[in-house]
Amino acid sequence: MKLGAGCMWRLLLLSLLAVAVAAAHGEQPEDLSDDGDDMDLNEEELRALTGEDEDEATVIDDEEYGEKSEKGPGETETDSSVSFQVTYKTPVPTGEVYFAETFDDGSLDRWQLSKTMKEDADEEIAKYDGKWAVEQLKENKVPGDLGLVLKSRAKHHAIAAPLVKPFVFQDEPLVVQYEVNFQDGIDCGGAYIKLLSDTGSLNLEQFHDRTPYTIMFGPDKCGEDYKLHFIFRHKNPLNKDMEEKHAKRADVDLKKFYTDKKTHLYTLVLNPDNSYEMFIDQSSVSRGSLLQDVVPPVNPPKEIDDPHDSKPDDWDERAKIPDPEAEKPDDWDEDAPAKVEDPDAVKPEGWLDDELEFVADPNAEKPEDWDEEMDGEWEAPQIPNPACETAPGCGEWKRPMINNPQYKGKWKAPLVDNSNYQGVWKPRKIQNPDYFEDLQPFRMTPFKALGLELWSMTSDIYFDNFIITSQKEVADRWASDSWGLKKLVASANEPGILAQLTMAAEERPWLWVIYILTVGLPVGLAVLFCWPKKVEEDYVYKKTDLPGADLEEEEEDEEEAADEDKAAEAADEAAAAAAATEGEMEDNEEGGEDNLEGGDEGEEEEEEEEEENKSSERTLEEEDGLKEEAEVPEESQKQVRRRRKKKKKKLSGPFKPARRFSAPSSPCLPCGLAGCAGTFRRGEVAGGGGGGVLNNWEKSSSKIAATRRGDGGLRLPRCRTQRWSLHQQRHEPGQRERGGRRGGGHT
Repeated sequence: MKLGAGCMWRLLLLSLLAVAVAAAHGEQPEDLSDDGDDMDLNEEELRALTGEDEDEATVIDDEEYGEKSEKGPGETETDSSVSFQVTYKTPVPTGEVYFAETFDDGSLDRWQLSKTMKEDADEEIAKYDGKWAVEQLKENKVPGDLGLVLKSRAKHHAIAAPLVKPFVFQDEPLVVQYEVNFQDGIDCGGAYIKLLSDTGSLNLEQFHDRTPYTIMFGPDKCGEDYKLHFIFRHKNPLNKDMEEKHAKRADVDLKKFYTDKKTHLYTLVLNPDNSYEMFIDQSSVSRGSLLQDVVPPVNPPKEIDDPHDSKPDDWDERAKIPDPEAEKPDDWDEDAPAKVEDPDAVKPEGWLDDELEFVADPNAEKPEDWDEEMDGEWEAPQIPNPACETAPGCGEWKRPMINNPQYKGKWKAPLVDNSNYQGVWKPRKIQNPDYFEDLQPFRMTPFKALGLELWSMTSDIYFDNFIITSQKEVADRWASDSWGLKKLVASANEPGILAQLTMAAEERPWLWVIYILTVGLPVGLAVLFCWPKKVEEDYVYKKTDLPGADLEEEEEDEEEAADEDKAAEAADEAAAAAAATEGEMEDNEEGGEDNLEGGDEGEEEEEEEEEENKSSERTLEEEDGLKEEAEVPEESQKQVRRRRKKKKKKLSGPFKPARRFSAPSSPCLPCGLAGCAGTFRRGEVAGGGGGGVLNNWEKSSSKIAATRRGDGGLRLPRCRTQRWSLHQQRHEPGQRERGGRRGGGHT
């Protein structure tokens, strides 16, 4: 679970890094493969535009101001120092157009510079003397592509060119499109165009700010106000006055289009159904209706407020009034002060009443140029009294002021609903005498020229590829042949993601903090949750004491077991002594030397094995004891010793008469050697060829070893787990009865 949580945190924070990059830089460069789709280009056309091998954008040196291109129109300039060369051809309109200009011929022959002066301006700045030039872009150049550049700052510029034929607003849409690049950014200025009205008296040499126009469209910026203008002039059908109608603001943030130093495509589409739409880089940024989405509206309201109507004197607009029946309470003191002296305050000890808080500076000297007649009597400046530095205060002591609990302020009657409330007065409505209804504002004044009349505090504003047509498809194909190449080159020259992050952090230093957090946190979480832990081989488990109740029960069981063992030992010893005495007497009588020799040999072997087993058992017990003492804490060593003693008693204690066992059919047991099976007790007679007594039961690890005596009797076998000492006896009929009295016979 920890592994999954760590990886999820890492993925989440990496996604936050991507969001931070997008927020810092705005939109990332689009994939170059999408350019052809956006501009309706097929693969063959895209290859024709970009050439065979395209890896890097062309970079060529800037031309001198005013220098004309040596190549003819439509010809391509190349740069052998780079591997990526675009093949540029001057775009040619594919349909009917009213105006098209590429500036690729390097001339301004069809354009007319204004020679007039701006009205209502100082003479020094009233002239339209701003300079224009035809040149390449500073960055992301396309060889052979030239544009119109505004070269002067803080000057008025005016230039215009006539259309092929006037555009008349009838049943065809209007499409206006051109390119703008703020190569040095923009402080305050515009890059909009004006479609000059066909008034019959239009003179392009006298083009100025008050020249009648039909539509003004394009970007404009001053301060932090970024605009995309669409203004059209509408004629009032009643009084024939022209009024400017402003479309609503764009729906997107326009700042990046003014600051990224890239060439952007501006498009305006007006339809005969009075709808309009504005595009930037072929993406819609605003749309609306000429009837509803412009300010002021095209059609005035049917009713207006009566300018001669006035509010009656007895009109009551008060929703709440003071309660007329309320009375001030008798204990309400309006004269009570808001602050009073603290009666509990006590003057601090050591307060210097006779010392002043400030005294004259004894080290101050009157300036030499002090004139008492002019400046008055000179007085030394005041400084804090040094005597008051160690005292709690100096001068006259006064009690501190506190809030007066009796203060209530000026009494006011509570507010209640006004029974005479009549609402907010509004003048009555009357029919608007200036009302008209124009349901076709699209049918504006025809225009026959395109002009740029601009003031800018920034130079090097680039314009290119103007087109005016009635078909959106024609404008799109025109853009694909011109602006599409600029976009392709700019995308190829776009810096990598790391370079973009670095540039963004240089502009906004606080982004470094986001970078560190979004990179450091995933690494830290990955190490914390995903790093394998070291496996410790040696573990030490601490043994804990048993609960007190279990210890008491165990001690009681041990005491009962000890009592039973003592009783069993006494009974076994008595039985063993009786059996040994009887066996010795019979052996002496009947066994002779064979029994003695056999018994001596068996006893010697058993004693040797017994000593070996006991020594090995003691060694094992000592080792077990040392291990237990090393592992068990000090407070439980007494319990360990008690368990060891109990274990010894179990191992070396006598066989309990009351415990029965089943003798397996094994050569390990005496009855097994004799071919018998069954249960028996200690002291019972067991055997096939003769009876025997089982005694002296001791634990042994020796292997079985059984021998048959020459007279047909058996000698006690030595088993792996138990060893029995069998004193074989040959019973007479009377003795067999005595030997079998306890066992009830044998099989």
